[in-house]
Amino acid sequence: MKAAVQAGFPTSSAFENPLPLGPYPATSWQLPLASLAEVQQASQTGEGLIMDVRDANRFRGETEPIDTVAGHIPGAMNVPLTNNLDAEGKFLPAEKLREKYAGVIGQQPAGEVIVHCGSGVTACHTLLAFAQAGLPMPRLYVGSWSEWSRNNLPIATGA
Repeated sequence: MKAAVQAGFPTSSAFENPLPLGPYPATSWQLPLASLAEVQQASQTGEGLIMDVRDANRFRGETEPIDTVAGHIPGAMNVPLTNNLDAEGKFLPAEKLREKYAGVIGQQPAGEVIVHCGSGVTACHTLLAFAQAGLPMPRLYVGSWSEWSRNNLPIATGA
């Protein structure tokens, strides 16, 4: 709330009666996706970059609060989404995000970068960071760790 007030968003203590709206016009995901088979291929060949944005302890396999198995996709790189934020919980400036992700992806074309998390939701935070930085959009692996870990696929632990 404090950040919203500081940013100049209007506030009121009065009762608000919102107007009804129609359905949101988006009907399907519009950004690039990666399938389970494509992630398997990248994991097996090392071609492309698989970016796991979960906390480091989940990536290393030390804890797993959601899925039945802890660890990460073999060959994945851990880039926690929380590192997209400053001390106040706001996105880092675009220049800092651009510098950070340029260092992570190197010369990889955006189409060969796959971003995932635990269930495909918080990976979108990193996609938003890429957009904020003005970088080309990587592909989202929607199934993420939940799908991978439930399909009898190889699992890595440690850093």
